[in-house]
Amino acid sequence: MGIIGTLIIGLIAGALAKFIMPGKDPGGIIVTMLLGVAGAFVATFLGQAVGWYGPDEGARFIGAIVGSIILLVVYRLVVGRKA
Repeated sequence: MGIIGTLIIGLIAGALAKFIMPGKDPGGIIVTMLLGVAGAFVATFLGQAVGWYGPDEGARFIGAIVGSIILLVVYRLVVGRKA
């Protein structure tokens, strides 16, 4: 699946993370979807480090959603303090 698959899953996971955690985000849906892509990459990295995924496997869909939600919470905390 590779990087392109992780990007696609990340975009979808970011949109679902926005649906699961509604609210005002300073960046809107685009930033949330980019956080979803980052969440998918973080979930892939952590999953491979822990041994859940093999070296050529990416994060599964649920892992990407969880990673996206975690990054969205952190993003809201950081940006919320600045605003």
